[in-house]
Amino acid sequence: MKFDQIVSDINNKIFHPVYFLHGEEVFYIDEISSLIEKNVLSETEREFNQTILYGRDVDVSTVVSNAKRFPMMANYQVVIIKEAQDIKDLVVKSDSGNKSGESNLIKYLENPLKSTVLVFCYKYKKLDKRTSLAKTLSKKGVLFESKKIYENKIPAWVENEIKKKGFSITPKATILLSEFLGTNLGKISNEINKLTINLPANTRINETHIENNIGISKDFNIFELQNALATKDAVKSVSIVNYFTANLKDNPLVKVIAILYPFFAKVLLYHYIKDHSQRNVASILSINPFFVRDYATAARNFNLLKLNKVISIFREYDLKAKGVGSTIANDGELMKELIFKILH
Repeated sequence: MKFDQIVSDINNKIFHPVYFLHGEEVFYIDEISSLIEKNVLSETEREFNQTILYGRDVDVSTVVSNAKRFPMMANYQVVIIKEAQDIKDLVVKSDSGNKSGESNLIKYLENPLKSTVLVFCYKYKKLDKRTSLAKTLSKKGVLFESKKIYENKIPAWVENEIKKKGFSITPKATILLSEFLGTNLGKISNEINKLTINLPANTRINETHIENNIGISKDFNIFELQNALATKDAVKSVSIVNYFTANLKDNPLVKVIAILYPFFAKVLLYHYIKDHSQRNVASILSINPFFVRDYATAARNFNLLKLNKVISIFREYDLKAKGVGSTIANDGELMKELIFKILH
C-alpha cells in the first residue's frame, strides 16, 4: 500500500490487523505509527489497550503473546513495536515451504486477531522480500516500504507538504528551505510546522518568512552565492563566503561544493541545448521553469571553456576538502580560494 492510502484508511477508521513498516526513510514510518497511536483508541481506551514495546527488549514470543490478548472495553487493542529491526529472532529465512521451520510470528500472521492492530517499525533497512515473513506479510497485512527520497525530489515534497497545510510557497523559498535542511524529512517537516504555526492561513511563504521563523538568512545562503557566481558578482560572492567562513558548522565546504557543482554542470549542459524555450530547458535540466533564467544568465557569463575549468576546480577542491592534496587545513580558506578561481 502507498503512504497516502494507509493514512486515508486510518483517518477513515479502516484498520488492518498487521502493519509492517520498513525502509531507510524513518519519517513515513514514524508518521504512520504516530497516526495509529493517536487514532485507533480513545484517550481512556489507551490506558488498558495500547502497548508500546522496543525491539531490543523483546523477542518474537513476547510480541505474539501481546498480540493474542483481547481488548478490554474497546473494539481494538494496539501493539506497537518500535525499533523492530532490533528483534533478534524476527526474520526467518525461507525454507522452501517447510512450515515446521516457521516462526511463531508467521503462524500468528496466518490468522491474526482482528481485534489487534499490530505495528512493526522496522527502520533504516528493508525487509528481505525473499523471507517467509515478507511473503506472509504481503498476503496477510500491510507491508509498507518507506523509501528515501532523492535530493532532486525534495523541493516538490516541500511544496506538497506546505500545500497540505493550506499554504503556498515561492520557488525561491522552496529551494532555500530544501538546500539548507538537506534530505532529512523529519527535520524539514518540523521546520514547516514552525512556519505554518506562526503565519496566518493561506500565506504565500517567502524567504523573509523563512528567515524570521527558521533563522535561515535570506541574503547569506548557498542559493544567493549560486546567483552571485552566476552573475559574476564578486563583491556579493565574497561577502557571502565571509559569512560562511564565520559559520563553517552550518556551511562546510563539502556541502557548498555538493550544491554548486550540479548547478554549473547543468549550465554546461545548457550550452548544448538547441531549443532554449523555458519549458524545454526546464524539462532537460529537471528544474523548476522559474529558475531557467538563472541558468541562461550563467551560460552568458561562463563559456564552455571556462565551465570545463570550473568543473575541474570543483573536483580539485572536493578532494582538498576531504584532505587530499591540500596544505591548508581550514575549510574557510579553501572556500575563499575556490570562489576566487571560479570568478577569475
